[in-house]
Amino acid sequence: AADANWGRIVAAAGRAGFTLDQRKLDLFVDDAPLAKDGVGLGPAAEELAQERMRKGSFVVRLVLKDRGQASRSVYTCDFSADYVKINAEYRT
Repeated sequence: AADANWGRIVAAAGRAGFTLDQRKLDLFVDDAPLAKDGVGLGPAAEELAQERMRKGSFVVRLVLKDRGQASRSVYTCDFSADYVKINAEYRT
């Protein structure tokens, strides 16, 4: 549904089983910054991120500045009509 809800991504990271300092994270959708130092960059940034998300294939990158040099890739998809319906109702 191209919903650039950065808070849900950060909340999921916060439940990942380690101590997360939100003030030390940046979030991007492809090259579009969505949050910096744990703070959302506003409606214009969300609109730009939504444009990237409408491509069909995009990268969500969460940078945890105080966690050293490591990375992890996760591939996922969103094909469920129920998932889209539930998440569309969440924000609207």
